[in-house]
Amino acid sequence: MLSRSFLEYCIWGVDNLPRTILMYYANFVSSPEGYFHTVICSAEKYRRTAISHDLHYIAWDNPPKQHPRYLSIQDFDKMLKSNSPFARKFPKDDPALDKIDKELLGRTGRFAPGAWCVGSADGGMDPCSVRGDDSLFRPGPGAERLQELLQSLLSEEFQSKQCS
Repeated sequence: MLSRSFLEYCIWGVDNLPRTILMYYANFVSSPEGYFHTVICSAEKYRRTAISHDLHYIAWDNPPKQHPRYLSIQDFDKMLKSNSPFARKFPKDDPALDKIDKELLGRTGRFAPGAWCVGSADGGMDPCSVRGDDSLFRPGPGAERLQELLQSLLSEEFQSKQCS
């Protein structure tokens, strides 16, 4: 996520740094993945605003290749422990996706139920067929994991390692 102030700096770039870096990245594969981080870490004003984490659990081969490896059911515990709300990439119809649906999202062949679903699930009924207050938000275990991740990303220890 980029702030308006930073994007204006990239567009107007009075010191020409963003344009210079853009020229450098023009011939890179996947240049958007490195351009903004390079500019933000090279500009003193914005350096302390960088958080090098995209909230995804991604597993790379060792040594890393151009694309991450496919995740599987064997990665489930590591994904959960990472506290990342997103993960990539999965093969089509992988059992890990079913496990995520069932165990993390509480989804059983329907949309993931929200706090507004006040009906009964007895006998295979859809609890969302009876709707309560759709402005109600009741955080679950996933919200707690996300909070832990965000607290670690905002910690002084993590921040001190950015742009180094």
